[in-house]
Amino acid sequence: MTDDHILEDKSHFRGVWVFLEGRAGGLRDVSTQLIGEGRRLADLRGTPLTGILPGNGVDALAERAIGYGLDRVIVVDDPMLEIYRSRPYAQVMAQLIRRQKPEIVLFGASKNGRDLGGRLHAILETGLAADCVKFDIDAEGNLDMIRPSFGGKSLAHILCKKHRPQMASVRRNVFVAPPHNPDRRGEIVHEQVELSEQDLDAKLLEFDEFTKEGGLRPEEADIVVSGGYGLGDPKNFQLLQDLADRLGAAIAASRKAVDSGWVPKTLQVGQTGMTVRPKLYIAVGISGAVQHLAGMQESDKILVINIDPKAPLFEIADYGIVGDLFEVLPELIRQLDALKGGGVAGQPALPAEAR
Repeated sequence: MTDDHILEDKSHFRGVWVFLEGRAGGLRDVSTQLIGEGRRLADLRGTPLTGILPGNGVDALAERAIGYGLDRVIVVDDPMLEIYRSRPYAQVMAQLIRRQKPEIVLFGASKNGRDLGGRLHAILETGLAADCVKFDIDAEGNLDMIRPSFGGKSLAHILCKKHRPQMASVRRNVFVAPPHNPDRRGEIVHEQVELSEQDLDAKLLEFDEFTKEGGLRPEEADIVVSGGYGLGDPKNFQLLQDLADRLGAAIAASRKAVDSGWVPKTLQVGQTGMTVRPKLYIAVGISGAVQHLAGMQESDKILVINIDPKAPLFEIADYGIVGDLFEVLPELIRQLDALKGGGVAGQPALPAEAR
């Protein structure tokens, strides 16, 4: 790649792109969430918003994607793109970007999105800001990519002033997905990209979707019960599981509980874990470090159970119980059992000490 290409006039680049990921016949949540934010950025720049959908037989998915706010969807249809594989997907995106020159490209920070963005920024010799939590447009028209730094204690503003496209990834649940409008109309464009058997860097032998124990993912659950170091011992997570089972909730954990080896990394909520937006987040024995807040503070309702009345998490809680979790949790479980025994499917009955 020549220096002339790297420093190509920025005015040649126009438009906002969102990489679209399909899953189980639909779009991944992170893709629809990015469409909403991409729409805002495209409107600020006065440019079209485009979704990029590589795959095989995905026209119906492209039509549905338009309903979330896209002006058009570029479809690259090829049997080699049936599933995500690093090299062919990177080739598709690189060729499309060089051909059409978008100024902004957004990826979901899924495993596939992280892999693709990392490969592309090296191929295209441009920048990539990972795990952004906010975007803005500066006075010169550059994308201000904002992400936590120093363990979530401050925010870094990242600008890519010389090179295009400006690329960034965003984790699931950082932005809210826009409502779907089935009447929205947009353009579906089919593009051809040169792919060869040499681009197939992996062969699919079998596909088996991984599901967390219990079948409920914290990112998708309406209720999340999350435990921290205050539980004192990994075996005490069974108490959380007992409560979660009664609420139809998912189990999650703080970073300290994960770093202590009590639960798998896949359950970690926080800046270096996952971001969740449940209707109810129950934090048990979690003090509330800034790193953890970044992953759950947008929950609709937050219930905190902690023996320390000065725990920082109480400051953002909708409900708080100051008490010994080994007394509070069994009482919550008992009251839930009593409610269900009486034929009332309800929310946890809080003790009188609740505030």
